[in-house]
Formats: sequence, structure tokens, C-alpha cells
Amino acid sequence: MSVFGKMYADVYDTIYNTKNYNQEVDFLEEIFHKFGRSPVHSVLDLGCGTGGHSLVMDQRGYQVCGVDLSQEMLDLARSKASALNRGGEWVQGDIRTVKVGKTFDAAVMMFAVLSYQTKNEDLEAALKGVAAHLSPGGIFTADFWYGPAVLAQRPSDRVAEWNQDGKRILRLVQSKMDSFNQTVRVQYRVLELSGIQLQRETIEVHEMRYLFPQELGYFLTKAGFKVLHWCPFLDLNGEAGEETWNVSVVAQKE
Repeated sequence: MSVFGKMYADVYDTIYNTKNYNQEVDFLEEIFHKFGRSPVHSVLDLGCGTGGHSLVMDQRGYQVCGVDLSQEMLDLARSKASALNRGGEWVQGDIRTVKVGKTFDAAVMMFAVLSYQTKNEDLEAALKGVAAHLSPGGIFTADFWYGPAVLAQRPSDRVAEWNQDGKRILRLVQSKMDSFNQTVRVQYRVLELSGIQLQRETIEVHEMRYLFPQELGYFLTKAGFKVLHWCPFLDLNGEAGEETWNVSVVAQKE
């Protein structure tokens, strides 16, 4: 069963049409300015998806390379870049093993990409890969599912609906926790309907890992980083608690 396959990629931007990429890049820039040893000019966007963050950073003058496992998502990113008369660099690859062939001033993993690393060896490989692509003193930031909040709130099943090109998009979400392995199995069933007629359907299963600062800090240190800061996603001066599902970490390559 694929993850971020053709149909899911086709409706991805509709499903997340309220996602404020400009606000999220504002947050990234706040991190770059506060924690960077020197100005950030180049950024590696790992798990870039359809390019939402990459394109905003490109428009703001950063040299951006977007990496994603899904070729379908990258095809959409390229199409969006072309429509905006932007270039950009797009690389298909697994963030645990990809080698872009150059280093960057900063690297980011947005939208809980880090939480897709469900095994310790996955997390270790991904973080070592980040370090290999950063210049000395380079900044790394990622948001992730915060363990205390996941345990306090628990994942829920839900249904949502959108309109896209005159068609209805339904997404049904079912979640199952595995507290021993610190994972949540999230099943997405996506339906595309024209009136009451089913046009397309796909089911994807996303395994997500919730993390705790002590363990993530250990893996970051092991990969050659110094942990600089923890905060709620989009709130650099806030403090994470049991209500904070998404937390950001900021680290620097030593």
C-alpha cells in the first residue's frame, strides 16, 4: 500500500488548502535569524511534498532543494514552480539515504516528516543524513508529534469534505495507537465523487511515531548536533505542554 500515491497527491493541496505556508516560513526565518551563526542563504527541505514551503522560501530569495520520496508529489511541486516562473531543485529520494551532493546553511523537516521515522534506525539514519548535508554551524529544525500531548489527547477518528473542480473529496481517518512502539497507525480513505457517483478511491496507511525530548535529544546529539531550543510549532517563545500536539526542535551541527 503506497504512501502519498497518485490520488492522494492529486488532492493533497485541496485537503490542506488552509495551511498557511507564508506563516510557517515566517517561523523558519525567525529560527534562522535567532539561531544561525551566519545568514542562511541555502535550505534543504526534506520531505518537501508538493513544494509549499520550498516555493515560498524560493520566492523570498533562498536557494532551496526539495527532497521527497513520492515522485507524484514532486511532479506537482515542479508544476507549481513552473506556473510561478520559478526554478528550484527537486530530488526524489528517501531522507534516510539521499545524497544531494552539496551542503546547505539550513535544513528543515516540516509537517511532522520526522515522525514518519518509526524505528530507531530510521531516525538515526535520517538525522545523520541531515548532518551530512549541513555546513559546520548549520541549523536544523523539525516539527514532530509530541509524546506527552499524544498520550494526553489520544488520536481520534474523523471525516472531512472538500470541493475540487466540481467534485467532492471525502477523507475518512481511522487511528490506532501502539503505545509500546510509540506509534499511531493512521489510515486515510479518500473518495472522489461526482454527485453520488464514485470516481476514484484510495486507502493509505501512515505510521507515525510520537517522540519525547529526551530520546530525540539523544539521537540529535549522536548525529553530531547541539540541541538549541524546543518550542510549540509556530511559537518560538512558547512552552510545550500536554496540549501541544506539534513541537519544534532547533539544533545546530557542531
